Amino acid sequence: MNQLKRYTIIGTIFVLIMGTLSHFLYDWTGNNHIAGYFSPINESVWEHMKMIFFPMLLYSLFIIFKLKKTYPYIASSFCFGILTGTALIPVLFYAYTALLGKDYLIIDIGIFILSVIIAFWFSYKLTLSCKLESCTFLLCYVACLIFISFVLFTYHPPKAGLFSDNSQLEAKAH
Repeated sequence: MNQLKRYTIIGTIFVLIMGTLSHFLYDWTGNNHIAGYFSPINESVWEHMKMIFFPMLLYSLFIIFKLKKTYPYIASSFCFGILTGTALIPVLFYAYTALLGKDYLIIDIGIFILSVIIAFWFSYKLTLSCKLESCTFLLCYVACLIFISFVLFTYHPPKAGLFSDNSQLEAKAH
């Protein structure tokens, strides 16, 4: 097994574990303000996107540092993977809830797992193909914008469905 494949598998497992743990981090820290920037503070879809974004960003920095000499376009590939995995969370969530009329925890968990696997699969394949060599700046720029958006919108979210706390919506419905 080549080095990139090994690191990709390790990264997938790392993000699955750290993303799952991050779901509980804000509560475990007694609602620590700083922890809230990097972990979900409520049950909105936006906040759950952090579960893949920040652990994968952390792992990507590690793998880019480790393999940059061997794979010169690894940064663009992993930025693409981060953005893809993060975007899949709301796309898949809203697609299935539109079809079924409500959300189910088991499907939400499956979406997280699938999003992580797809994100790393794209990162791996694109790193090998070097197809994103001309997009490095743009992809890193968009990833930085998403990072800033998470920080800005954690405690001051816009009034839009993506940012709505689903636990409060469910409480109002009952």
